[in-house]
Amino acid sequence: MNRIVELFRNKSEQILNIYFTAGFPTLENTVPVLEALSEAGVDLIEIGMPYSDPVADGETIQQSNQKALENGISIKRLFEQLSGIREKVKVPILLMGYLNPVVQFGVEDFCRRCAEVGIDGLILPDLPVDVYKEEYKGIFDRYGILNIFLITPQTIESRIRKIDEVSDGFIYMVSSASTTGSQKGITDEMKAYFSRIKEMNLRNPRLIGFGIKDYETFHTACAYANGAIVGSAFVRLLEQNQENQRAAILNYVSSLRHSHQVEKIFSNLSA
Repeated sequence: MNRIVELFRNKSEQILNIYFTAGFPTLENTVPVLEALSEAGVDLIEIGMPYSDPVADGETIQQSNQKALENGISIKRLFEQLSGIREKVKVPILLMGYLNPVVQFGVEDFCRRCAEVGIDGLILPDLPVDVYKEEYKGIFDRYGILNIFLITPQTIESRIRKIDEVSDGFIYMVSSASTTGSQKGITDEMKAYFSRIKEMNLRNPRLIGFGIKDYETFHTACAYANGAIVGSAFVRLLEQNQENQRAAILNYVSSLRHSHQVEKIFSNLSA
């Protein structure tokens, strides 16, 4: 059984998914970050595949993409880094990126390599649902790879229903129409959107992303969905704590789940 499907069968709330950029802040950080997140007890890990034009991402993740590319990361190098990762990391792992590099790599070759290293799903924001269903779903299914679609407050109900029908795993609810990392908190308008989607009684679980950065935003999002996704705040954490990375990761993940006082090194994450 796919690890993402198994996760949601065994746990229906307070799901914590954390995103980081492969090869950032240094080329060899990918595996240590993965292992520290697993040790910290996150439920899902989302690895960003650096791309030169990450249109859905804000400044923080764009800059991490550029730095990782300068460090020499590539899809081929990422797969090499992930070889053997399942000996230590048991939680589901997603790759997040954009369609063009996957097509250039070869969709079937890409899915095959994902299966070989133990990747459970992909998030490709620029992959249209119709194109996925008609051209790629058979390949994804052959290798046991789930495709995770995004919805926004502007996504019409019929499209949401279509995404729900063609999906397995979960639906990524983008909290607003902005790019990642640009939100200062969860607004009443967002809560109304969250409630509207919750009332649709979709087949798939839902995770909320964009603007999730601390205990308050994580737990507010969890009141409306099965869990939430932290991205830009965690990328900033990695950049600011390169010398004590593992300890910083363990502390930060704990701070998301528990309302204890966070150490001073995290005070500027929301800046």
